[in-house]
Amino acid sequence: MKLQVSKNEMQEKLANIQNIIEKKNTMPILSHFLLSAGKKGSYIIATDIETAIKEPLDIAVEKEGRLCIPARKLFEIVRETDGDLSFEAIDESSSGGWLRVKSGASEFKLACLSPDEFPAWPALGDVEELTVDASSLLEMIEKTIYAAGESDTRYTLNGLLFHTKSGDKALTVVGTDGHRLAFITQDMEGEGKEEKRIIIPRKGVSELRRFLPADKDTGGERKTVKISVGEKHLLFSIDTIEFLTRLIEGSYPNYENVIPQANEKHILIEKDPFVRVLRRVSVMSRERSSAVRFDLDNDLLTVFSSSPDLGEAKEEVVIDYKGEKISLGFNARYLLDILGAMTSEKVVLELQDPLSPVLVREDGNEKYKSVIMPMRI
Repeated sequence: MKLQVSKNEMQEKLANIQNIIEKKNTMPILSHFLLSAGKKGSYIIATDIETAIKEPLDIAVEKEGRLCIPARKLFEIVRETDGDLSFEAIDESSSGGWLRVKSGASEFKLACLSPDEFPAWPALGDVEELTVDASSLLEMIEKTIYAAGESDTRYTLNGLLFHTKSGDKALTVVGTDGHRLAFITQDMEGEGKEEKRIIIPRKGVSELRRFLPADKDTGGERKTVKISVGEKHLLFSIDTIEFLTRLIEGSYPNYENVIPQANEKHILIEKDPFVRVLRRVSVMSRERSSAVRFDLDNDLLTVFSSSPDLGEAKEEVVIDYKGEKISLGFNARYLLDILGAMTSEKVVLELQDPLSPVLVREDGNEKYKSVIMPMRI
């Protein structure tokens, strides 16, 4: 293998895979990426078994070949070089070989592994394809991923649910950790052939969003993502990048039963001042629980927190509320996560009693909602 590549091209592609390569040394091959250099097309693949990314590489190939190269070390080399690079495989053997990297007066020699050791790209089998707007998919992930579980013993909660219904042109994305829930529905192209409830690992969707363009990044051009749903894997095709993730097996909780439908007490409040009040008052809450108390009265909300070792804090904020007096407790951090994902100027809290689920939504937007469980106070 022998090739020429620009510094910018190699640095950009290597930066894309740094979060995917395995950093623990349990399987040395997973700290490497596969470089396939061909005169009809070149690409790199990185994987940690759970996720994988394949992206094309714009290089000038003098001699074709394949090699598994240490991803982090090559990234550090490329980042420090000043000009374009040349790669040449030397002393190739069944166990790997060496890669000579040159840039200007600099020369490096890297120990590499055999491409035959690299995990094969999984076969999807029979697939169903969905097409969604790229910026809409990014928004759906951003508005739900904070609610997904992390290292939860209920394994299915450690990811996001992608839910489609037969004959419906909508995609619903849901995240929950049992204490809070977020869900959003957006239109997609075409109808679902059959109902699918797909659970995607949190790491997979967290990494995926790095490759999804926001509205402001597309220059007005609409970009779409093709989603290929396989038996055990999901493949996202984004421009020239292919991003694959293994699915979580199991049953996701029936989120539709969790969403309160008849909460009678409604609070309308300006979001940004509300966020600032929560941050100030929660400074004095107990660190582990971040507990704050809401005392609701006519058009007035009093937020209170206390800690036996530290003291207490209290602040009043004007709201739009017509109802009976009621007090209830929240984990301030959970509530701030919800508000941080919302973009409207005002938010609505719909509640029933001190221990029933509270619905939080953007004012004027019925497609995105969150649910949070109150705390005992």
